Amino acid sequence: MGKMIYLMGKSASGKNAVYTHLLESKSLNLKKVVPYTTRPIRAGEVEGVEYHFTDEAGYKKLEDEGRVIEARVYHTYYGPWYYFMVDDGNIDLSRENYLVIGTLESYQKTAGYFGRDKVVPVLLELDDGVRLKRALEREMKEDVPGYEEMCRRFLADSVDFSEEKIREAGIDRRFFNNELGVCLDEIEKYITSRLCEEN
Repeated sequence: MGKMIYLMGKSASGKNAVYTHLLESKSLNLKKVVPYTTRPIRAGEVEGVEYHFTDEAGYKKLEDEGRVIEARVYHTYYGPWYYFMVDDGNIDLSRENYLVIGTLESYQKTAGYFGRDKVVPVLLELDDGVRLKRALEREMKEDVPGYEEMCRRFLADSVDFSEEKIREAGIDRRFFNNELGVCLDEIEKYITSRLCEEN
C-alpha cells in the first residue's frame, strides 16, 4: 500500500527545492500530485506542472461535483485565492507513493480524507529573517512585484504554523533547512523508513 508524503512549511522555507529533489530521487520513486489554484500564474510557472490554474467558477464546479479533497482560501491583497487538491483520477494509494506540497491545514484535511496512516507529514523550518530575505528576492524577479501580498503571507504564516496548530496536527518531527544538503539527507532517510512501515 502506498503513502502520501506531505511537505509543508512557511513561505520561502525552501519547500520547492526540497520538493524538486525528492521527486527526482530514484530511490524514493515518488509520484507527483499537481494541486489546483485560482491565483494568477507566476513568471516561470507552467500549467499542469506547479499547479492546475483555474478560476473561482472552475473551483465551484469541482466542489459541486464532490471532487475537492481539501481546499483553503487566502484573502489576499488581490482578492480571494483558492488552493485545493482534487480527486481527479490521478491518485492511487493502493499502488503508488506520492509527494505533495501544502499547508498545515491542508495536511489535516488530506489526512482526514485518506487516513492518517497513509499521509506522512514533513515539516520544514527556517529562520524568519532568512525566509523574509528569500521571499523579497523572489518577489523582485516578478514582472509586477506583489510586496503587499508577500508581507501578508509572511505574517499569516505565524498564525497558520503556530506551535499550538503543529501540536494539534500531531507533528512531532521537524526538519531544519539551514543547510539544504543535510536537510535533504535527513528527510530522505525519514521518508524511506516511513515507506517501509506496514499500513
